Amino acid sequence: MPRLFGTDGVRGLANGDVSVELALSLAQASAVVLGRGRSAEARRLQRRRPTAVVARDPRVSGEFLSAAVAAGLASSGVDVLDAGVIPTPAAAFLIADIHADFGVMISASHNPAPDNGIKIFARGGTKLPDEVEDRIEAALGEPKLAPTGEGVGRIRRFADAEDRYVLHLLSTLPARLTGLHVVIDCANGAAAGVSPEVFADAGAKVTVIGNEPNGININDGVGSTHLEPLAAAVIAYGADLGIAHDGDADRCLAIDADGTVVGGDEIMAILALGMKERGVLRQQTLVTTVMSNIGLRLAMREHGIDIVQTRVGDRYVLEELGARNLSLGGEQSGHVIMTDHATTGDGLLTGLHLAAEVARTGKTLAELASIVTMYPQVLVNVKGVDRDRLDGDDVIAEAVTGAEERLGDTGRVLLRPSGTEPMVRVMVEAADQHTAENVANELADIVRVRLAVA
Repeated sequence: MPRLFGTDGVRGLANGDVSVELALSLAQASAVVLGRGRSAEARRLQRRRPTAVVARDPRVSGEFLSAAVAAGLASSGVDVLDAGVIPTPAAAFLIADIHADFGVMISASHNPAPDNGIKIFARGGTKLPDEVEDRIEAALGEPKLAPTGEGVGRIRRFADAEDRYVLHLLSTLPARLTGLHVVIDCANGAAAGVSPEVFADAGAKVTVIGNEPNGININDGVGSTHLEPLAAAVIAYGADLGIAHDGDADRCLAIDADGTVVGGDEIMAILALGMKERGVLRQQTLVTTVMSNIGLRLAMREHGIDIVQTRVGDRYVLEELGARNLSLGGEQSGHVIMTDHATTGDGLLTGLHLAAEVARTGKTLAELASIVTMYPQVLVNVKGVDRDRLDGDDVIAEAVTGAEERLGDTGRVLLRPSGTEPMVRVMVEAADQHTAENVANELADIVRVRLAVA
């Protein structure tokens, strides 16, 4: 039976895979696993019952799914603070800020509007490790908590949720954004209410697009997965830079004044160098996933910054940051984690600090991004193969070794089985596009033959 939890919670078609019944049951199981025993801080605050923060992005299905989650928690003896529509990182921050026992975010991030998801955060606003998710999944088939009378939980509105988050973001800035013109694409998502406000409060002149969520237009032609409207707006308004969020605002990509995309790797490089200059980059180390471009690694080496790589997924970046007590990490996709200020990827925090580097240094975003020379990267998805045989195939291993020897220090090879499909991803970076394409296609052909399904 496939695992219910994916790399970022439970996600699928709303009212299909992600049903009211599932939302209710997951909430009740989470109450069993995460609601046992109040923290010392909760006892100090004289809370009689465990407390959970519940929030959502603006997609229409979030209305009934968040209601189901709140009902499941309250019926299990958990007090619910309903924060309404706020970014995922805001929910994570608020869990820690009010010393809640855990929290639930209803969002499918960058997915289209028909999808939705359930993300569960532990005490402190941190993502759950695999073993805790497994315990929650196991608890779905076990008896639920069923208090009566005064034992049932209460559901209340979290009235100052957004204000707390905005004040937190502003308190982190190393420089005001005075004089900067920033275009913000809110993806018709959870950032629409808060991102323009916080950038303006930080001193920037703000122009906004993608800020009219109606429940069904989230990520629809806008946001971090559709950067063309933002690039056009930055040029049309003569702005200094553009910031793009995804539906739940846990990621950030950018556009420079010329309309050029500044991706996650370049954003991490800019922040890492700025943090090093300000003395807040712990151990002079940046954490990335294996998908980050070789150009980032070479640029960081040139500036005396080490890189630690993890498997794909921001949760694994977070685990490495915690294990090594580091302050910055992220993914090529724009999930950037600044552990001094957040417990998860935060697109608003990232965008603010990126703009602050422009203000602090007096350089354009293009100048700051130029420290990274991005190498051509080719990704070939080899479908319909037996992905489970990849690790044990000596012929493929020998072909990869040969390709790496051909590329030397100016290239990289990565073969990765899909976690959800019968597919192997072949990624090659090289000094030029032609070489990257040739090597990727050669390896893909070998994988296709060697792992063919009988």
